[in-house]
Amino acid sequence: MSTLLDIQDLSVAFDTDDGTLTAAENVSFSIAPGEVVGLVGESGCGKSVTALSLLRLIPMPPGRILSGRVLFEGRDLLRLPPSELRTVRGRRISVIFQEPMSALSPLHTIGAQLREALQFHQDLDHQTATHIALEWLKKVGIPDPAERMQAYPYQLSGGMLQRVMIAMALMLEPALIIADEPTTALDVTIQAQILDLLIEMKSKDTSLLIITHDLGVVWEMCDRVLVMYAAKIVEEGSRHEIFKTPAHPYTQALLESVISLTSRSERLSSIEGQVPSPLAYPKGCRFADRCKHAFARCRQTQPPLYEVARNHRSACFLSEVSDLKNIR
Repeated sequence: MSTLLDIQDLSVAFDTDDGTLTAAENVSFSIAPGEVVGLVGESGCGKSVTALSLLRLIPMPPGRILSGRVLFEGRDLLRLPPSELRTVRGRRISVIFQEPMSALSPLHTIGAQLREALQFHQDLDHQTATHIALEWLKKVGIPDPAERMQAYPYQLSGGMLQRVMIAMALMLEPALIIADEPTTALDVTIQAQILDLLIEMKSKDTSLLIITHDLGVVWEMCDRVLVMYAAKIVEEGSRHEIFKTPAHPYTQALLESVISLTSRSERLSSIEGQVPSPLAYPKGCRFADRCKHAFARCRQTQPPLYEVARNHRSACFLSEVSDLKNIR
């Protein structure tokens, strides 16, 4: 399978008054054409920062991309001149931002912003761009789309703004869509509609990187899953491997915390302890203080990503053990 996006040892930090905050450390993964990859992990683990860094969208300063390569269609996005990078943003890679209110201009109407995105990347006249924008607003479930085109962002609800952002990301039919919590603030009916649209884009060979807390969305949508904890990828595998045979104790704990409809009497599981401070990560495994399997080596050395099975890797010393069932 060919590679559309190849991220190699990406590290990102932020300078704060309290010191340097590590947001992503030696993150590596790839995405193939038409593949849907899910990036999961609790809030603050570095998921969104990793995604925004791919297009150099983090504020610099205080943010800094310390190292790494982001190869997209053979070009390193971290080293492209700004003029070339602007032709990639939106047209080849689109982003569905988590906060639509701050992503849209408050001074321009919804229609003007949709038309600008279309006309910047495609040779379209005003009428054609308006028609395409209207059609996409209909597709994402916006009522009275012609009226909404004349509205300003502050006149729409959060859920409606999210749908506008999704329309803006999808209408140029990019090669890769980065969706940061794409169904946040949407009711269940609209969520299903949006997920159907994303599945339709996949059928056109569009790749997706979906950042979400919703493991149900991951199971429904993703081919492969990346699990992130404390700025590092701790497990990577196919959807079935991650859900059926999770190898890292953090992944196991995440899955155990999901409500089971078949076991209603069971008490909801939680992960004890606290996430370590990104200002001072421990030198060993960052999950060690919360892990019931941790031993002395875990607190002294960071585990590498071990090959558990073909295309399934886990950053846990227990993954050296051949029979993982014995330590669960």
